[in-house]
Amino acid sequence: MYITKKHLSRRTVLQGVGASVALPLLDAMNPAAVAWAQTAAGSTPQRMAFVGFPHGAIMSEWSPKQAGTNFEMSPILAPLEPYREYLTIVSGLRNKPAESPEPHGLIERTWLSCVAPEDAGVIAADAGVTADQMAVRFIGQETRLPSLELTTALRGAQLAWRTPKQSLPQEVNPRSVFYKLFGQGDTDAERQAILNETGSILDRVKSQASRLQASLGVPDRVVVSDYLDSVREIERRVQMSAEQDTSALAIPDAPVGVPNDIDGHLKLMFDLMGLAFQADLTRVITFSMDREASMRTYNNLGISEAFHPLSHHGNNPTKQERLVRIQNYHTKMFAGFIAHLAATQEGDGSVLDHSTILFGSNMSNSDRHNNDPLPSAILGRAHGRIKGGQHLSYPQDTRFADLLLTLFDRTQIPVESIGDSGGILSEV
Repeated sequence: MYITKKHLSRRTVLQGVGASVALPLLDAMNPAAVAWAQTAAGSTPQRMAFVGFPHGAIMSEWSPKQAGTNFEMSPILAPLEPYREYLTIVSGLRNKPAESPEPHGLIERTWLSCVAPEDAGVIAADAGVTADQMAVRFIGQETRLPSLELTTALRGAQLAWRTPKQSLPQEVNPRSVFYKLFGQGDTDAERQAILNETGSILDRVKSQASRLQASLGVPDRVVVSDYLDSVREIERRVQMSAEQDTSALAIPDAPVGVPNDIDGHLKLMFDLMGLAFQADLTRVITFSMDREASMRTYNNLGISEAFHPLSHHGNNPTKQERLVRIQNYHTKMFAGFIAHLAATQEGDGSVLDHSTILFGSNMSNSDRHNNDPLPSAILGRAHGRIKGGQHLSYPQDTRFADLLLTLFDRTQIPVESIGDSGGILSEV
C-alpha cells in the first residue's frame, strides 16, 4: 500500500496474511482544501439499518402520551433518551398485508415488504422484495459486503428477501460475522480456515498499522488508535465466545462461537454492526433481535417464563410488567449500537447523522397478534433530511409502507413504491 502524507484513498485497508482491516473515514482521506460540506456526493455514505424485535410491544408503554417535540419518553423507549434529537417515533401505522389468522410465519417476512406471501411476485415484479434489499441496489454496491443479515435466533428468522421467493440467511454466529468483516478469502469457510491458522487479525496487520500511524496527523492517529482498540476488544470477546462454546453438549444446532448469554450475544452483534458502518464495510444491515414464537428466557432480568408464552399476557398486569421489562431491555441493548454511531465522528457530523435506522416490530399487541398500530421508531438524521426529536401520531390505519417509502425518500433512494404504499409522510 502506498501512503502519502497528503491524501489517503477512502478504500485504504491494512492487509496481512488472512486479514484485511478497513479504516474509518479520516481527515487524510479528504482533500484539506475542501470543506466537508462541499465534498462530492458519497464522501459520507448513506446507510440504512433495520432492527426488528419479536412479539410487538405493550403499546401504552411504547408510545409517548404527547405528540410533537415536547413529549415525555415512554418506559420502553427510555434508554434512547440521550439520543432524543436523533429519534423520531411514528405512531398509528398499520401493516394490513401482514394480517393473518396464523401470524407468526408471516410477521418476519412481511415487515419490510408489506406484501402478503400469496401476492409476492404476483401483483408486481418486485412485490415481496424487502426494503433492505431494495436499498442494496442503490447504496450497497460500493462496499465489500452489499449487506449484512444478522440475528440472535438459532433458527427461523427471515427478515430479508432478495427476491419475492428467495430469503437471505441471517448469521447468528458473531465469530463468522467477524471473519466476514475482517478476514480474507472468497468464502466464509476459507476466511475461517485462514484465520484459524494465522491467529489474531490485528497481529497480522500490526507492522502496516504502525507505518500508517507515522504518516498521519495527530487527530487521525487518535481516530485510528481508538478504532483498532475497538476491533481488538471485539476480537478478544469473539475468541472468548469460541472458548466457551457449548456445541459439544446436547444442544441441537448450536453453532460454534455463539455466546452462552443473551447479553453477550446482543452486544457483540451490535458492536460488529457499529464497526461495519464505521469502516464502511457495508451500508445496509438487517438484524432480528430474536425470532417470532421465541422460547428464550430472560433470567438476566429475573424472568424465568419463556418469552412467547409471556407475550400472551391476557391483560394480566404482572405478565405485562415483565413483558415491558424485556422490551425495555431490547431497547437498552439497541441503544448501545446508537451510542457507538453517535460517538463516531465522520466528516461534518457523526455516523449516526449519516444513517437511517428503523427500530420496531411487525406486531403490535402480542396477545392479539395484531399489526395495528405498530411500534416504530427511526434513529438517525439521513444527512439532515430527517428532522428528529419528535413523536408523530398519525390517524389509525395509516400505512406502515408509507414510512418505508419515506425512509427511501430521505435516504435519496429512488424507489417509487413498496407494498401497499401510497405516499410520503412529509412530517418525518
